[in-house]
Amino acid sequence: MSSEAPRDPEELEATGAPAQAEISPLTTLGPVHLTVADLGSSLDFYRTAVGLDVLAEPDGGASLGSGGKELVVLVEEPGAPPAAGYTGLYHFALLLPERSDLAGWLAHVVRDRVPLTGLSDHFVSEAIYLSDPDGHGIEIYWDRPREVWEGQVDMRMTTLPLDVPSLLGELEDPASEPFDGLAAGTVMGHVHLKVSSIPPTLDFYRDRLGFAVMAEYGRQAAFLAAGGYHHHLGANTWESAGAASPPPGTAALRHATIVLPDEPERERVLADAGAEPRETEAGPAVADPSGNLLVLTVAGA
Repeated sequence: MSSEAPRDPEELEATGAPAQAEISPLTTLGPVHLTVADLGSSLDFYRTAVGLDVLAEPDGGASLGSGGKELVVLVEEPGAPPAAGYTGLYHFALLLPERSDLAGWLAHVVRDRVPLTGLSDHFVSEAIYLSDPDGHGIEIYWDRPREVWEGQVDMRMTTLPLDVPSLLGELEDPASEPFDGLAAGTVMGHVHLKVSSIPPTLDFYRDRLGFAVMAEYGRQAAFLAAGGYHHHLGANTWESAGAASPPPGTAALRHATIVLPDEPERERVLADAGAEPRETEAGPAVADPSGNLLVLTVAGA
């Protein structure tokens, strides 16, 4: 096995059959909360490079989203160092409604010379990657129609080079295509986590919370989902095998958000998580075996 870690977990061919999910098929993901070292720099990046709107600016933080929907929350800890070498966030992924939206976003970053870390065709989706000033990974993507990939995730999800000319061909003139921010209807499509070990991660997300395993990469990575989606959660050990949680004061993931359809399902998940939930300002939360915190909310609440 090469000692060089893949850039993203979809770069290996997936193996393993999807498991039967127990969590509600209506489960989705909500906002990702992040610690940043310099709120001003981060706001400039998320507004101008990513294309998010500032929805609110409480003291020492900011809420950002698209179409009025909150997607990312930033909390400033001045001078916080990046959380490299620990468990935490690998990337969060913003799902755009249409392929033309992804094309417009790519045309924007090319024109404005926004540094990217990857451009990939994953069969289930087309995706573009970048990092924020604190090293938090970001994916901007569009899903191919579900009938193209449903039931084939474990066999077909992989990484090929993105066909950039084909994508930009969605636009009449990429050089002059206006960009006014991410499209309304953008949602948090999935969150990919750095974990210390895959087996206990599967025990937690699959056997306790009830997510289905859609694909596994041996003991390196796994993808899990509700309702047959290709993945709502990813986990890998490439940068974090055996690692500890990031120490206080680092620019790290504060928590991801799992949105459940109703209060009975939230109570079921909290009871099955295997540990006393923590109370946070955003709601009750549970930590996975690698210390990644998950706030559980109810849709519409």
